[in-house]
Amino acid sequence: MTTSLRKNRKKRGHVSAGHGRVGKHRKHPSGRGNAGGQHHHRILFDKYHPGYFGKVGMRHFHYQRNPYHCPIVNLDKLWSLVGNKCREKGAADTSVAVVIDVTKYGYSKVLGKGQLPTQPVLVRAKFISKLAEKKIKEVGGAVELVA
Repeated sequence: MTTSLRKNRKKRGHVSAGHGRVGKHRKHPSGRGNAGGQHHHRILFDKYHPGYFGKVGMRHFHYQRNPYHCPIVNLDKLWSLVGNKCREKGAADTSVAVVIDVTKYGYSKVLGKGQLPTQPVLVRAKFISKLAEKKIKEVGGAVELVA
């Protein structure tokens, strides 16, 4: 904004420029930024930002993401991995279960969200939740754990 349009132009000639005579306009009377969060601004921090200060949990020194890498897939997305043709082929002949190896598609764990169509399926995974295993067995399928 140009100088001529600033509010201060109107205040030229008036002694305290709208900041009052008694409690003078000082630079940072209560500190800059988040200063005083545990002291003179404690009420504000406790009221509007509870839990801002302090720690929680355990520290893990030299945390590496690789050992914890475990991509998940839910049951409702299980058939989308192999495609519709494979599902229709499996639905035509229910004597043979369709094998879905989720590790081939980059997943490690199968979780139990969603429903499965009532046709047998053999699911191979490194990890599987109890609910997912229960739902797979309900539709006549089986679970195989692979390393």
